[in-house]
Amino acid sequence: MELIVLGGTLVLSLALAVGGAAWLLSGLLRVMRGRAAMILLVLAVVPTLRATTPNTAEPTFQLFLTRQEPPHPYRAVRRLEAENGSRQGWLEATTEYSANGVFRYQITAEGGSSQIRSRVLKAVLDGESSVIALGEAARSSLAPDNYIFQSQGVDADGLANVLLSPRRKERALLSGVMFLRPGEGELVRVQGRLARNPSFWVRDVDIVRKYSRIHGAVVPVAMESQAKIRFLGPASFRMTYRYLEIDGHAIPSDR
Repeated sequence: MELIVLGGTLVLSLALAVGGAAWLLSGLLRVMRGRAAMILLVLAVVPTLRATTPNTAEPTFQLFLTRQEPPHPYRAVRRLEAENGSRQGWLEATTEYSANGVFRYQITAEGGSSQIRSRVLKAVLDGESSVIALGEAARSSLAPDNYIFQSQGVDADGLANVLLSPRRKERALLSGVMFLRPGEGELVRVQGRLARNPSFWVRDVDIVRKYSRIHGAVVPVAMESQAKIRFLGPASFRMTYRYLEIDGHAIPSDR
């Protein structure tokens, strides 16, 4: 299954995927002249693995590689939040990925710091739209062209662990681990640290992205990121999804 990190299905991931949605840029945070701007275009994290049993993860990993799924058209309400020091901002937007590969969004509510909203949160959505339009999401997909995979067994939570080693030191890739559902090859979580710092100002960008199967499609449901910004301290970002429609089918509000 080729996943992208940007978007909404895993075409990015994550869309983001979020394409898993088709998504993909990879976290990107920037600080200029004492102002912190964080652009997280979805994947990555600090690999903290729990003890695993001997390598029973390999069959599950092979299933993951062979399960090819096209991007799923969807509509979803996303909530984006970011914080750096005393500044916080949030916004909610209705996002849509169409069957012809077009991503669009409409902001329905927002609050907090105007700088955070415009330079971080809106930048994430604009960046996702650009990546999808330019067809660049594949550069961050969970595929052999981008990563060396190493199965690490099944952990105490019953999930197959697969180490991710990027083939290139790029900001769109991460060094970490993905967690799969045994026997199904279904992606549950990806976490790691960006393979390359976004800039001199921003370092140690750790990302966790979570997925769930909804109406037969594996889609991203949450993403969290932490980073260190020189002289300005830690910064955080969070994005959640509430799906309204997938593949043309309405999704109940409790999903």
